[in-house]
Amino acid sequence: MEHTTNAQPVFDTRGFRHALGRFASGITVLTVHHDGRPHGMTVNSFVSVSLDPPLILVSLDNRSFMHRVLPGVGRFGISVLAQNQDALSNHFAGRIAPDLHIRFISRDGVPLLEGAAAYFIARVEDAHRAGDHTLYISRVEHFEWNDERPLLFYGGQYRHIAGEKGQPVPYAQDDYSLFSIGSFDPPVR
Repeated sequence: MEHTTNAQPVFDTRGFRHALGRFASGITVLTVHHDGRPHGMTVNSFVSVSLDPPLILVSLDNRSFMHRVLPGVGRFGISVLAQNQDALSNHFAGRIAPDLHIRFISRDGVPLLEGAAAYFIARVEDAHRAGDHTLYISRVEHFEWNDERPLLFYGGQYRHIAGEKGQPVPYAQDDYSLFSIGSFDPPVR
């Protein structure tokens, strides 16, 4: 925070945005079927919440069209974009590309974007207003994935994973490997 001469703190929103940009994230497009056709919105505020039950969270701007329709629709799709789908990310973020050919697939009546790295279909279970956004906690009903590399967003730019494969995790993978929150006490030997 910066301070003014009269000691009233002024929050540096631009700096805050740049600091948040240091966190690399994937890019997703949230899709719904509404008024007889598919609608989508780019969302990078997407996280796993729980494995049991399988819950995810998306954060939507309270001014967005998707925020207005999601509570009534209830079910939605998440397409985790592949690294060659930056044009789709731009399009669904509001930078419309009229000649972009968008191909949808459907799973259980929910539209998804063809060629994505992973898919989730979820049903809204709870919503929490948080400042200028609403957090939608939703139960996953279906998921699938493939070996496509994901599109990343870091520092205000799209990024790609390098061509080499990552090294395997040196620990056995179990229920705590990827989704642990808080402290973990290793077993006493």
